[in-house]
Amino acid sequence: MTDNNRNVILTGFMGTGKSTVASLVAGKLGRTWVDMDSVLAERAGMAVSDIFARYGEAEFRKQEMLLGAELSQKQGLVISTGGGSLLDPELARLMTISGVVICLDAEPAALLARLHDAADRPLLAAFDREQQLTALWRQRRPRYAQLPLHLDTTYLSCEIAAARVCTLLQAAPRSFPVSTPQGAYQVLVMNGVAAVLGDLLKVHDVSRRILIVSNERVWPLHGESLQRHLADSGYQVAEALIPDGERYKTLDTLQTIYAHCVAAGLDRRSVIIALGGGVVTDMAGFAAATYLRGIPFIPMPTSLLAMVDAGVGGKVAVDLPQGKNLVGAFAQPLQVLIDPDYLATLPQAERDCGLVEIIKAGIIGDAELFAALENEAALPSWRWLIERALTVKINIVEDDPYESGRRTVLNLGHTFAHAFEVLADYRLPHGMAVSIGLAAAAELAVLRGHLDSSIRDRILAVLERHHLPTKWAGGPAEEVIEAMQRDKKRVNTRLRFVLPRAIGDVYIDEDVSTADIARALERIT
Repeated sequence: MTDNNRNVILTGFMGTGKSTVASLVAGKLGRTWVDMDSVLAERAGMAVSDIFARYGEAEFRKQEMLLGAELSQKQGLVISTGGGSLLDPELARLMTISGVVICLDAEPAALLARLHDAADRPLLAAFDREQQLTALWRQRRPRYAQLPLHLDTTYLSCEIAAARVCTLLQAAPRSFPVSTPQGAYQVLVMNGVAAVLGDLLKVHDVSRRILIVSNERVWPLHGESLQRHLADSGYQVAEALIPDGERYKTLDTLQTIYAHCVAAGLDRRSVIIALGGGVVTDMAGFAAATYLRGIPFIPMPTSLLAMVDAGVGGKVAVDLPQGKNLVGAFAQPLQVLIDPDYLATLPQAERDCGLVEIIKAGIIGDAELFAALENEAALPSWRWLIERALTVKINIVEDDPYESGRRTVLNLGHTFAHAFEVLADYRLPHGMAVSIGLAAAAELAVLRGHLDSSIRDRILAVLERHHLPTKWAGGPAEEVIEAMQRDKKRVNTRLRFVLPRAIGDVYIDEDVSTADIARALERIT
């Protein structure tokens, strides 16, 4: 299904304008409009209120689910759903996969005015309509908040709302749902995503006080415009700018973020937004996870590396002098917002760091992605690469949210890389360290007899094709092994390595001798 032909699905509470706006959008796009309630009523031969009265809500929801699954197999439609349709997680998942889901929102007072004379509303009784509407709106709002895109229609005419929907579609939004034991969140990939942040925050019912954590390089490029967007939506925005670089990912820097939280008057419903690369994302996330025992945070990664790695997965941390990420937590974000437009201001060296993580994703679980990176003709679009790498990571994170099993495979190359970073006093960029770590892991896998040398050669060739390092010259093998012994990825006294077995297939090896490690390091020096 091509992006240009994906379904457009409008959902939301009754009275937000779903049906009228959907019909207008369909006209603007030259598409077929399908109203789910109308189809269900036609098939049943009676009004929706009569279906509720005769068969009950459970039967109506069953038929709604069947119709939604049917429509999800089609393309090129503009669909308006019933108010309760996408409260079903499975139907929401199907619809999100098949198209762009936009939730229309409005304040209860506006909804009540619009529904004042509406007769076909089986969930609203005439004698206490205001009380029932408000209670139902409050009940459903947290479920609507889990949907990826929102448009507040409280003060919009249907014509303006339809125009806004078309503008959103031009930005090519694509959402990737992530399920965790703590709940679900969305990763939204969209050009110009800052423009929709106000409506996204509103539906989450957060405080008006927001802190943006960024660094001195990123803030002039993207921070001031983000601050303006949020201020225009009525938010009080403060910024905390931290030094740029892994060597500043420390408890001292974390203390300055806490001081900014206090100065900004953040409360437990305030949001910390992480605007920057992996260091900013890790530190802002850790601050959010621990300030006032935890407040919401939203990663807005600006580097390619953070877009495909640090921004997704809920792991946040700071470094200690003895090792990388030794103090950390698992903290799921409110939502992750990825704007590919940010890559236009990214230095080539930082794009290269992110490309390493994309290559890593291909080795771990996407042979087609890896083959595309081997292609001598042309590199696929950044957007395609980001979305493929995200899919690999999300599938693994959902399967193992707390890194107790399969998620460990995301550490391919990292046992070596973290030691390289420590020995380089964090002046070796993380992506470059991982690149060398991938080469070392491939060599170790060959030595262990689990990887054919031809596959190792492909891994080395794709790194070299993209001008990425495959050699270590920062110290003898003994120092690297000593640094590994302090890494958090060890198990008791054993070092744990993720090693490739084929492209798209890796395994965990916890029985590697120091002699084999040293031999692998010799091959890359």
